Amino acid sequence: MTKIIMTMQQTGRLALVTGADGFIGSHLTEALLAHGYRVRALAQYNSFNNWGWLEDVGSRPGLEVVCGDVRDPEFCRSLCRGVDTVFHLAALIAIPYSYEAPDSYVDTNVRGTLNMLQAARSEAVGRIIVTSTSEVYGTAQYVPIDERHPRQPQSPYSATKIAADALAESFYRAFDLPVVIARPFNTYGPRQSARAIIPTVITQLATGAKTIKLGDLAPTRDFNYVADTAEGFIALAETPGIEGRDINIATGGEVSMGETVEAIMRLMGSDAELVLDPARLRPAKSEVNRLCGDNALITTLTSWRPSHTLDDGLRKTIEWFTRPGVLSKYKPDIYNR
Repeated sequence: MTKIIMTMQQTGRLALVTGADGFIGSHLTEALLAHGYRVRALAQYNSFNNWGWLEDVGSRPGLEVVCGDVRDPEFCRSLCRGVDTVFHLAALIAIPYSYEAPDSYVDTNVRGTLNMLQAARSEAVGRIIVTSTSEVYGTAQYVPIDERHPRQPQSPYSATKIAADALAESFYRAFDLPVVIARPFNTYGPRQSARAIIPTVITQLATGAKTIKLGDLAPTRDFNYVADTAEGFIALAETPGIEGRDINIATGGEVSMGETVEAIMRLMGSDAELVLDPARLRPAKSEVNRLCGDNALITTLTSWRPSHTLDDGLRKTIEWFTRPGVLSKYKPDIYNR
């Protein structure tokens, strides 16, 4: 059942953000408001009436918070009513947990995406942006990875996202639904789960740890600061004539996990010892060893460009995590699968 928490009236276009209570979704919500949109923000229903990271966003003109679940098709239809643009970000994203509970990933990531596609079609929304992930590519067969790169499901999580992408493409082809698939690479920044490498290092160092527990430091990633990722989503929503495409949101750069850790330690003035934690290692055939995205398509089709270097983004991320009260929202000494 839809539960309207707060409504403020503005005159801009109405955007729906599913997964608005999460890391990227909360930043996208803020960015859309700054661009003059009205935003209907979906938070996962819970009995505590907690809005996740939308609690940090707070009450703003043009923001309407709704609690519910994308696994319910009728709810999704009501959610899309009157909406101009849908940004579908709601998903289960933790790769380690997908090894333990793959059924739940199918329910949310595949069935939830199907529900949103059907709802967008039923309610004749102007455009739906479906969120993919660079994990669908698996370990790079070549770099930079463009949108033609083969899909390689190396985890149950990535398999469900490949399936969701295929459903989105099928709705464009079969029903002419105005779908764009946004494929962000490795987004980081304030509010990210401590399961990811950048916040896990920062939170451990910020608590004064002398040893840092980590997984494999050899894989490379294309790290994109969250504000840049959010602007990429908006560019894909506002650019005409790109329906039916899947488009990377990437910097085109590549850095190893180990180099990233070294950069954080340098910026935080730490000489902590790095310790391998076997619990943080993926199964050997499941580890994605190299990701470096090609951003030629998005930079050709839109005016989007990444505006943060890795050091720029890390400084902002460290500043946020070390603000008073932030660390109390995390459990740095417990590995969050």
